[in-house]
Amino acid sequence: MNKMTTAERRGYQMICDATGSMMVVACDQRGGMRTLLAATPEEQAKISNETLGKTKYDITRYLASEAGCVLVDPICAVPGIIDEGVVPRNTGLLVGLDASGWGTSPHGYRISNMVEGINARKVRELGATGGKIMIYLRMDTPEANTENLATLRDVIADFAREDLFLVVEFLTYQLEGESNEAYQSKIPQLIQDGCQACIDCGSKVLKIPYPGSEAACASVTKICGDIPWAVLSAGVDHQTFLQQVDISLRNGASGVIAGRSLWKDCISLDRNVSKEKLSSIAVSRLRDIQQLLVKYRKELLSA
Repeated sequence: MNKMTTAERRGYQMICDATGSMMVVACDQRGGMRTLLAATPEEQAKISNETLGKTKYDITRYLASEAGCVLVDPICAVPGIIDEGVVPRNTGLLVGLDASGWGTSPHGYRISNMVEGINARKVRELGATGGKIMIYLRMDTPEANTENLATLRDVIADFAREDLFLVVEFLTYQLEGESNEAYQSKIPQLIQDGCQACIDCGSKVLKIPYPGSEAACASVTKICGDIPWAVLSAGVDHQTFLQQVDISLRNGASGVIAGRSLWKDCISLDRNVSKEKLSSIAVSRLRDIQQLLVKYRKELLSA
């Protein structure tokens, strides 16, 4: 199994909260965040990277300071988030390597793109605790994954040379011509097989979609062994995500990396509105998740 180095272990500790569980607030989205801030494509296109950066500052200021870590993009948020004193000194910082959106192969498969010029050395120069890469996988269709897995192996090797902590995320997606029913039925196995593929490439910490059930979460934990995995929110509503977190933690997950489910209806181009909603609604949601982390950590310690 893929074992963390001492430096990587220290990075992992920095993205965990006091319970020893991953508690990362994700705000590395760009295109998705624009759609939340403005109603039409024309209005969205007018939102500058600087404005997005300020929105991420607000999320960090009111949420990440209460969690273990914040995940941001390398275009809008850094180095300002450090240079302007937004990130508290005891809060971890992950920088996402993946570009917004995806490319499409001639056969309609999603191709994961990375932000140009962002590698392990640059992430270190930006003062981050580590990096995060996201790739798309359809493990039931091997030809869909060739380029993305090659990208993943290259990035893992790059971070290994720098001895820098890296979180690996993958997402599944619906193929062209595939019915929604057929796709939904495949998701648990797609996630399990995706975990195995990422581990085979050398991943040491995983960020994954909710596996779908108690049994599927237990299967993921068995596949991962000593490799920690965190469940992501995928923008579902708060109560749904709490149920998913509960099931995931009960069946071996090591924490949470949550974004839109925390803040999607709390951000605004009016930063006074963002401040009010993030400091009340979003923080309350974070507290709900943290209560589950405490609950399952205590059960683990008493077992």
